[in-house]
Amino acid sequence: MTESHRPSGEYPTYPSYPTDPSHVYAGGAASYPPPPAYEPEQPKPRRRAKRPVALLAAVAIVAAVVGGGSAALVGTLSDGGTTASGSSGVVNGTTVSQSSAGTVSGVAAAVSPAIVEIGATSTAGRSTGSGVVITADGEIITNNHVVSGASEIKVTFSTGRTYTADVVGTDADKDLALIKLKGASGLKTASLGDSSDVKVGDQVVAIGSPEGLTGTVTSGIISALDRDVTVAKDDSSGSGQGQGQGQGQRQQGGGQWPFEFGGQQFNGDTGTSKTTYKALQTDASLNPGNSGGALINMNGEIIGINSAMYSPSSASGTDSSAAGSVGLGFAIPVNTVKADLDTLRSGAGS
Repeated sequence: MTESHRPSGEYPTYPSYPTDPSHVYAGGAASYPPPPAYEPEQPKPRRRAKRPVALLAAVAIVAAVVGGGSAALVGTLSDGGTTASGSSGVVNGTTVSQSSAGTVSGVAAAVSPAIVEIGATSTAGRSTGSGVVITADGEIITNNHVVSGASEIKVTFSTGRTYTADVVGTDADKDLALIKLKGASGLKTASLGDSSDVKVGDQVVAIGSPEGLTGTVTSGIISALDRDVTVAKDDSSGSGQGQGQGQGQRQQGGGQWPFEFGGQQFNGDTGTSKTTYKALQTDASLNPGNSGGALINMNGEIIGINSAMYSPSSASGTDSSAAGSVGLGFAIPVNTVKADLDTLRSGAGS
């Protein structure tokens, strides 16, 4: 039997479904019920942004670290290896304020309190030299020829305060001496630098007591390195050299600050007992009385102990009282001083 001949009602009838897709989604009696309403999933910017933000934060931290390191490196290169504790702080190891580092006035203000005048009395008379305070209880570095043979030593600070002192040790071969104040404490000290870092052309400041003028400041540059300077080791020459190079010596008729350089003698006779050392040459003005004082870099660090000066008038044999600085001064490198401190503190030569 074919389908066309089936009796009516033999098979159930089924509703017809629209084939037009628009009926399916447009609603109406003939369409499927609409799908449940929903909102498209919103983007989650915070979640997606977490990684970039974290990345940026990490980069910022790295940049800060790198930037800080770069700044520290630049600071180190620009200030000769020192750093500051802050814009209003001081250069590490010194008393020079960061704002005035690199200026003569800043160096002078910071270091002058640690530079003293030394008056040495002996049978030959009284002479004047200078010294550098290196400990708060009164250890002072000076030249051997300032205190050699002294029976009494008086030390005067820039404030005018005076102390008596004893010789702790001397090293005539290096023309160095260490003296110690009696009853001193809480003193401002000088910072010892590194003379191996010194270069020709570096700016320097000299502080001492030329002609007894306590706390005199001069400035210049390093003119040369490793100059051979020869000085007398004791007072055997009769020149009075062993008593320093002060005003009192000239009144006693003695020589002043005798030394040899380039095969010539200056400022008197160095005698037969003498020693030669490598010196820094400077054009900072040095005069009799500066001996034993400080040669200082622009960070306020001691780089040398002034020990000799060239004077044309003394070289030509004219009256030494007419002698004066012509910008040829010499200083014992501070690294020589530091290497000799243990020997001096042991009392050698005293």
